[in-house]
Amino acid sequence: MESRKIKNSELGRLNVDEFKTADKSPIYIILDNIRSLNNVGSVFRTADAFRVEKIFLCGITATPPHKDIHKTALGATESIDWEYAEHTIDIVNKLQHEDVICYALEQAEKSISLENFEFPKGQKVAIILGNEVEGVQQEIVTASNHTLEIPQYGTKHSFNVSVSNGICLWEIFQKWKGSL
Repeated sequence: MESRKIKNSELGRLNVDEFKTADKSPIYIILDNIRSLNNVGSVFRTADAFRVEKIFLCGITATPPHKDIHKTALGATESIDWEYAEHTIDIVNKLQHEDVICYALEQAEKSISLENFEFPKGQKVAIILGNEVEGVQQEIVTASNHTLEIPQYGTKHSFNVSVSNGICLWEIFQKWKGSL
């Protein structure tokens, strides 16, 4: 069976103004001290694909505008709402006060395997992604409502943070859609 690639003009995507007013998925992303600007840009781009509510950039995480973020975000910094905070714990506490359930994406005791995650019906969730070397700070893991873990079967101990974001958002988005 022959297949033709679809042109970007045929995809029917929203423009930035339409995106800003469109309904969003009830998902937030918190970046806890992400070093790589390319990872930050990639998280923005993936967040756009799943219409994430907002991204929180915390600690040493760089903020737009920056050419290295733009290189991988490809304009998603214009569509996705974002906010900077010096301390990740302030954002976790703020969101929990707003009844958002916070999940640290980390290998931890009592973590929930991503495949067993159930989207909490009628709730909003925040996914916390940690530093490329140290992961999510222990203080943040402790403060989170739950910890999620992506199952891995090879010799390496972790995924790249932008890959983790993509895997996690895909799974959580699918389970949210299934809970509607």
